[in-house]
Amino acid sequence: MPQVSEQRDPDPGRMQVPQGNPLLLSHSLQELLARDNVQVDLVPEKKGLFLKHVEYEVSSQRFRSSVHRRYNDFVVFRELLLQKFPYRMVPSLPPKRALGADREFIEARRRALKRFINLVARHPPFSEDVVLRLFLSFSGPDVQSKLKESAQCAGDEFLSCKLAPRAKDFLPADIQTQFAVSRELIRNIHNSFYKLRDRAERMASRAIDNAADLLMFGKELSALGSDTTPLPSWAALNSSTWGSLKQALKGLSVEFALLADKAAQQDLCERHEKGVLHKHQRALHKYGLMKRQMSAAVHSREPEAVEQLESRIVEENAIQTMELRNHFSLYCLHQETQLVHVYLPLTSHILGAFVNSQIQGHKEMGKVWNDLKPKLHCLFVGPTSTLTPPRSPRDGLSPQ
Repeated sequence: MPQVSEQRDPDPGRMQVPQGNPLLLSHSLQELLARDNVQVDLVPEKKGLFLKHVEYEVSSQRFRSSVHRRYNDFVVFRELLLQKFPYRMVPSLPPKRALGADREFIEARRRALKRFINLVARHPPFSEDVVLRLFLSFSGPDVQSKLKESAQCAGDEFLSCKLAPRAKDFLPADIQTQFAVSRELIRNIHNSFYKLRDRAERMASRAIDNAADLLMFGKELSALGSDTTPLPSWAALNSSTWGSLKQALKGLSVEFALLADKAAQQDLCERHEKGVLHKHQRALHKYGLMKRQMSAAVHSREPEAVEQLESRIVEENAIQTMELRNHFSLYCLHQETQLVHVYLPLTSHILGAFVNSQIQGHKEMGKVWNDLKPKLHCLFVGPTSTLTPPRSPRDGLSPQ
């Protein structure tokens, strides 16, 4: 240990955190998931003056809060995020259905809203913004006005981020090439996930239809077993057989109802190209024309031309700001692309849950079918009142 008199300089490697490139995100998937866990649950329906509306209980683990929100509150919240973070990837909201929203639609929308708010709550810049905190914790009567008021005096991320004027310094030299490659990759991933989702929804739809068919099958068996039409005199000899058969059919309808019950058991690049990049290119073209006109004004020295020169200097500053915004847009886009790749490992968890649910569902269906099989013997009554199931046409044939 050094003596008190032996003053040593602090170890720079231990005392100072090295300044890396802020463009590169250091967040792991586990760190993003640990930022917050937001639950979205349906509140029992309330009837308004004319139409009933749906409310959601939104509970945040991070803020230890529980508030009630309507779908329109989510819409206003997302619009403010787009306004404050125009160069970030704000998730989409599920569609709104004005009339005729059934339980299935409401439940699907609840799940989609839960995905939306968790993606926002775990997004590095979004999670530190006051708009998110208000949305998840404000329990006053008019949350929409409170949200709009909080964003009224604040500019967008370009104006509030200290790194925005220097964003160009952190971008790689081949950023345009990386942008094109990244755009194509994310587009392919996006299209594939949409197709997978559509196929999964079709499988779920078929399962629902299968459950409905099994239920109707059981109801028809029950109707057949409950038939009270008297037998004609020539069929009286078989009345006991028909009566036993009807009773068995009626009992089987319960099994098919059980089967039916078992069977019933989750673009930024275009914004950059169409928005900031388009405005930037248009501004550069205008800037070129303005430079030529300014040069002519200086040579002519006319008073009116000088006034126009002064006004165009202001325009030049605006164009330079637009150029800085273009670089900041690419800076944000680069980070959003990194977030996409951070979340990609969730694919394995989603597919694993999907496969396990299919295995469990088929296992439960198989068990019900196996339990049903022995009960079919009561349908086959032979001449000696013994159970004799029909034989296959191949029964009794030799192997040859």
